[in-house]
Amino acid sequence: MAKFGQFNFFVLCATMNLMDYLAKTDQKTASLLKLEQKRQAETLMMIPSENYVSRAVLEAVGSEFQNKYAEGYPGKRYYQGQKYIDQLERLCQERAKKLFGVEYVNVQALSGAPANSAVYHALLQIGDPIMGMALDQGGHITHGLPINFSGRYFSSHFYYVDKNGLIDYERFASDTLKIKPKIIIAGITAYPRQLDFAKFSKIAKSVNAYLLADMSHVAGLIIGGVYSNPVPHADIITTTTHKTLRGARGALVMITKKGLEKDPLLPQKIDKAVFPGLQGGPHMNNIAGIAVALKEAGKPAFKKYARAIVRNAASLAESLSKNGIKLASDGTDTHLLLLDLREYAIFGKTAAEGLEEAGIVANYNSIPYDPHPPFYTSGLRLGTPALTSRGMGKSQMEKIAVWIAKVVKELALAKKEQKIDFDSEKKKLSRQKIIFGAKSIKRIRQAVKKLCGHFPNPVNY
Repeated sequence: MAKFGQFNFFVLCATMNLMDYLAKTDQKTASLLKLEQKRQAETLMMIPSENYVSRAVLEAVGSEFQNKYAEGYPGKRYYQGQKYIDQLERLCQERAKKLFGVEYVNVQALSGAPANSAVYHALLQIGDPIMGMALDQGGHITHGLPINFSGRYFSSHFYYVDKNGLIDYERFASDTLKIKPKIIIAGITAYPRQLDFAKFSKIAKSVNAYLLADMSHVAGLIIGGVYSNPVPHADIITTTTHKTLRGARGALVMITKKGLEKDPLLPQKIDKAVFPGLQGGPHMNNIAGIAVALKEAGKPAFKKYARAIVRNAASLAESLSKNGIKLASDGTDTHLLLLDLREYAIFGKTAAEGLEEAGIVANYNSIPYDPHPPFYTSGLRLGTPALTSRGMGKSQMEKIAVWIAKVVKELALAKKEQKIDFDSEKKKLSRQKIIFGAKSIKRIRQAVKKLCGHFPNPVNY
């Protein structure tokens, strides 16, 4: 510093772009970042759990908040130098409490799975029964899947959808009385319909269970008033902070008025479960990004954005149906759609890989009562949050639906013509042959790139 001069050092900091520093320090990482930026700019981000953050969120995540170790909680840290860190964490907590209308918030959970783990850690003993939506019905791995900690350490049970793809609340209520779970999880990852939190609350009350609402996918929709609100019904709410909330990656664990009435010690139990129960120091740079996103989500423009997400999903669903693609539950009233590809006899994995070649990025996913195993599903999951962030609307959804249907049908035809069976399709080489046989992919890829040029990735909200 002495050799260069303090003044000149700060002038350099002010004039150099962050990418300039990265390129000078690590060309390999800088080149990968540029390639990823190009990929995001030229493709359609349609995985429902992905979105774009604002420039302000990016700046907060990449800020000097990264440098501070803040083990503990505001006013009760284990290291010195926490004056502004404490203010930041409290700011994030207050914004979340106000935005969602809850009594208490822990903002330190590193992501959604640790947030759910903290709730279980706080309220359960090893082997206690829990009940969530089955994974192939639209639930999440942390809702009791046997290969996950939630199914390994607790006695996991599930509720299911009926033949129409809708939750069978009558069967759910009956099973609950037999199982008597300690926690019921109301949450989705691939269920394209609204949850009836009032019914969930009634069922939980029948066995004196805690109701945990995992609203990770729909937090932004709830703020926008286009998804049912769990706050009046649930005891505890968890959510990730990216997805429809459009923030930095992290999670919130929130306690409602109802939850406090059930157990006044819930805040202390949750805090102890997060730290020191499950993790050490929080990622303060991400908490800064979450605080920024919560402020953005409190603006009137965000409500319009949330409504547009749902409108776009409905338009996409309608257009896909018109183009011969079957949808689980025959549609959507959320941000996501689940395509049932059994009619076309191709794996969701084949469809996802083919669509990616066409510049459309989705993910393969199980459908309810899927005849195929999880790695070779019969379904494909799509969402509209990121496309909506780019400013796309109904006409774009109709165009994208045509492209998706075209690729799916051509993949099915190519598989049939090449006489590739179930076992052969598991091999990557066979799937590549199928994709090569879909003649419209290259043309669609160029059309997608052109569309993306009209709707650049957003940086400001």
